[in-house]
Amino acid sequence: MKQSRGPLILHAIFWALICLFLAVVTIIDKEKHTTKDYFLSFFIFGILNVSVFYINYIFLIPSLIKKRKKYWLYILSFLLLIIIGSLIKTVIAVLNPNELLHYTMDGQKREMSVNVFAINRVFVLGFFLVSSCIIKFTIDWFASERIQRNLESERREMELQFLKSQLNPHFLFNSLNNIYSLAYQKSDKTADAIMKLSEIMRYMIYESNTPTVALSKEVDYLTSYIELQKIRFKDGAYIELTLNGEIDNQKIVPLMLISFVENAFKHGVVTDPAEPVKINIIANQKILHFSIINKKNQQNKDAQGGVGLTNVERRLQLVYPDRYKLNVVNSATHYTCELMIDI
Repeated sequence: MKQSRGPLILHAIFWALICLFLAVVTIIDKEKHTTKDYFLSFFIFGILNVSVFYINYIFLIPSLIKKRKKYWLYILSFLLLIIIGSLIKTVIAVLNPNELLHYTMDGQKREMSVNVFAINRVFVLGFFLVSSCIIKFTIDWFASERIQRNLESERREMELQFLKSQLNPHFLFNSLNNIYSLAYQKSDKTADAIMKLSEIMRYMIYESNTPTVALSKEVDYLTSYIELQKIRFKDGAYIELTLNGEIDNQKIVPLMLISFVENAFKHGVVTDPAEPVKINIIANQKILHFSIINKKNQQNKDAQGGVGLTNVERRLQLVYPDRYKLNVVNSATHYTCELMIDI
């Protein structure tokens, strides 16, 4: 239910059930009643019942329980409201005994005592007050849950944006270092590298701002990144990218796979034709399977993974909770990452 209509619908259902109950009782009751009987029993007493319901709902609970936490004062006010309401009804009954205290049973006219009438009114008013408590706390609980969900969603979105903002400068920093190296060497590949970086940044800035992107676009992004990295290797870089399944028809959270490829270039050996970096992507209607394996650079003492993988794992926890499996194997000679996502 929407936040604005939910309470109104719940109140409408409650009062509709009360009216339905009274209608059934009236139909079953074979005793003849005057217009004054109905006026006193349904209209006057109905106003009193509705009044105590909403006095408790609108004033007592919010003021004494929600705001001031005066539980004993609330209990006293609760009881006082029942006493006053019952007293008013009893006075009306005493002033109109023929309509409210006299009734017919088994063909004989009988009279209800004032005490019995008063006790019955106590239970009736107690029912409406308890009902108002139940409805009020139920609505407030759902409202609180909705607020908590919204806050959690906003917190997750802010964290995702923060993680993404970390990822982009991290990637840009590494790419600019590579291009600087080419420019320092006065390489003819510098212009091509700048063009590739421009294409990549266009994707990162303009196309990755949606919750999900087509997997094919993410693959194109990875391919552009790989081509950019290859430019800086004079002796060539050896990358095997294998695609299988429904790449064009699936979606993924953008920039989710880049850190794995980036770390292969940063920490691995990519210039050995005998042991190329192997990237495999398989997608079907339910599962995305991504794996990458690279030979470790023994001269690189940095811990493989670093900020990138910590970042991507946190993003996985936020956007694919209980829907992903990440397996990382760090052997003496090779580094393997295998990711499965329920898409």
